Amino acid sequence: MANSFLCQAALTLLLAVGCSAQTPEAVFEFLPSQTTVTFTLGDVIHTVHGAFALKRGKVTYDLSTGEISGEIVVDATSGHTGIGMRDRKMHKEVLESAKYPDISFRPDRVDGKVGVNGISNVQVHGNFTIHGGDHEMTIPVQVNIAQDHWTATGHFVVPYAKWGIKNPSTFVLRVSESVAIDVRASGQTPQTTNSPR
Repeated sequence: MANSFLCQAALTLLLAVGCSAQTPEAVFEFLPSQTTVTFTLGDVIHTVHGAFALKRGKVTYDLSTGEISGEIVVDATSGHTGIGMRDRKMHKEVLESAKYPDISFRPDRVDGKVGVNGISNVQVHGNFTIHGGDHEMTIPVQVNIAQDHWTATGHFVVPYAKWGIKNPSTFVLRVSESVAIDVRASGQTPQTTNSPR
């Protein structure tokens, strides 16, 4: 009888602990004022530099399991290189930004581990959407978490011509069929929350 009672009590305790088990999550808020998205496109004469503006971004990372979710959205209509005629052509003929106003990345997996402080280098896999098409992509990201802030930098290449986006090359001017993207973001030390496992 006593043994039965002890077994029942132990089972109840284990179930209670299991149901209340929680795992810490770090929430990274990407703010337009603290995020830069720049691009570099090479041609036979010189290199073209430009930038886009961030619309919004929020990424949740599970510090225990490494699971990741969220979305980062860039305003395609904000793209500019500083030369009006070239930018108008980019928006009308290449990006078709009036029709496809968003460029987004939705992470779904992290190779490597982000530490609770200091520098971490990881590979973030996810879905990259541009010009209405979805593409799998892995982006190398360096995350630095300090006591009062965090920074994240990423560099990747978009093979836009391979993905069916028009190459703006002309008979005279030839440009690369891929464009390099650099992202840098920062914010306050990510808020850590507990979520049910």
